[in-house]
Amino acid sequence: MEKQFLIDDFKMGESWRLFKILGEFVEGVEALHDIGPAVSIFGSARIKPGEPEYKKAEEIASLFAKNNFAVITGGGGGIMEAANKGAAEAGGVSVGMNIVLPFEQKPNKYSNVNIEFNYFFIRKVMFVKYAQAYIIMPGGFGTLDEFFEAVTLIQTHRIKPLPVILVGTDYWSGLLEWIKSQLLAEKRISPEDFEILQLIDDPKQIVKTVKKIVLV
Repeated sequence: MEKQFLIDDFKMGESWRLFKILGEFVEGVEALHDIGPAVSIFGSARIKPGEPEYKKAEEIASLFAKNNFAVITGGGGGIMEAANKGAAEAGGVSVGMNIVLPFEQKPNKYSNVNIEFNYFFIRKVMFVKYAQAYIIMPGGFGTLDEFFEAVTLIQTHRIKPLPVILVGTDYWSGLLEWIKSQLLAEKRISPEDFEILQLIDDPKQIVKTVKKIVLV
């Protein structure tokens, strides 16, 4: 396996690595340029089959696939596996964008479009470039990273506005309350920034909300 600390390892005289970076961009664009309307679904890799969050991710992805959306995930286990499974079993496009990590991340068997990345930042570009919505399910640092990056890109007008939907009132309400009571109250963000976020638990309502905005 290639050394894991790829950014730290980027030194003078290693400009050849730029060709590997370019190659990953090319591979991603070629694989995804014609998938049609899509949603990116994020969540913990540590959720097990049979857990409520796993079942809900599977249901959400299945509904999106039945409504002609491709489903994009990080390609690993847990919520990612559930979403890929739901999309694939509904006959939809199920994209798994796996990242090479020393632990935790292994490709799941349910994606029918598979891409493997060494660089997180390239993978992040693909998530946001081809998604008409971000669906954020319970997760850890990686999920929060994708969530806040999307919100920041929308806030700063670096990408066109897209629905950012948090799934799981019990899980996310504390974070939203902190954002409201601290960031918004202290004027670190504007009211319209807070309105980027939506909290929806019902799978059918999630799909309906995205369809209404995206107009598929």
